[in-house]
Amino acid sequence: MALQRTYLDWNATAPLSEPARIAMLDALALPGNASSVHAEGRSARTGVEKARRQVAALVGAEPAHVTFTSGATEAANHVLTPDYRMGRAPIAIWHLYVSAIEHPAIREGGRFSAENVTEVPVTSAGTLDLSALEDLLARHDHASGMPMVAVMLVNNETGIVQPVAEAAALAHKYRGLMVVDAVQAAGRLLLDISALDADFLIISSHKIGGPKGVGALISRGEVLMPKPLIRGGGQEKGHRSGTENFHAIIGFGAAAEVMSQNIEARIERIGALRDRLERSMKDVAPDVVIYGDEVTRVANTSFFTLPGLKGETGQIAFDLEGVALSAGSACSSGKVGQSHVLTAMGRDPDVGALRISLGPDTTEADIEKAITAFGKIAMRRKAPGQAA
Repeated sequence: MALQRTYLDWNATAPLSEPARIAMLDALALPGNASSVHAEGRSARTGVEKARRQVAALVGAEPAHVTFTSGATEAANHVLTPDYRMGRAPIAIWHLYVSAIEHPAIREGGRFSAENVTEVPVTSAGTLDLSALEDLLARHDHASGMPMVAVMLVNNETGIVQPVAEAAALAHKYRGLMVVDAVQAAGRLLLDISALDADFLIISSHKIGGPKGVGALISRGEVLMPKPLIRGGGQEKGHRSGTENFHAIIGFGAAAEVMSQNIEARIERIGALRDRLERSMKDVAPDVVIYGDEVTRVANTSFFTLPGLKGETGQIAFDLEGVALSAGSACSSGKVGQSHVLTAMGRDPDVGALRISLGPDTTEADIEKAITAFGKIAMRRKAPGQAA
């Protein structure tokens, strides 16, 4: 009899939601290109614009300010550039400041040269060091161009919520731009691009129950925009050329609409499951280290170290028990390595860490299975002669 699987790796990717699947199947039956003017093309365009409204509603933005991309990484490479336009006038962005715990799509700096990217440290609690950011911005050379600050709203490994609004206030105080990676926040926090004071927001479809291969760059306005990354036929108002990935965009929109509903109730339910899991882990193994439990986290994430157990060993052990989780971030082609997030927090990255992340479909039974698996693995870790 096959082992029944329990999926607890929602931060890596969320299973395709049923509304998104149905919407995509319907879209696949439509033949039109959204750029065509005939009836079939207009029908496709109607679907794309509906999805644009659905995605905008998830983050409190204007639909006209949503640019569809192939994913969050493309969106990051689009917006992280020194070349901007205000209308037709060129605007220079001289330097990029990113937090030390950013996803690689941000840490790599997009189209900035390496010497024009500076990492901003975080505190030992895993939150952006605002004092360090202000010190860097105060010393910024405005004669060379504007500063840009890029900070994630929710860390993908720890789930810790970052002080984005405060960082945005500093960016604007020093006449700069604020880019927010909201990939792990969408559907898990109430989002409003204006309340965050962000100039640009990045989200990804497959993190919220939509298909892979589509994301969005969302702007506060349309006056100041980055130079296009992909040029061609002028789709997406010239911001992102190429025939729209129609059925994926439709699925993205459907998933966004689902995640826009009942957010507070969903957060409460998922948070209760996560808290129960962590209480049980502490009961079984009092020496377990749970990162970020002393600061604000999103409700669905638990990032922890079980002393004596390597991250990759633990991931395999859970997998053999039928539980899917991650050893840190799933962003490097399946590689399991040291956590740059733990390093930035001043922790020993060699200890290894595991991440359990929950979603809307996570059940009490899933948590029970994870608790049982954790207990078995913790006991084997302590058994005489047992290899870690």
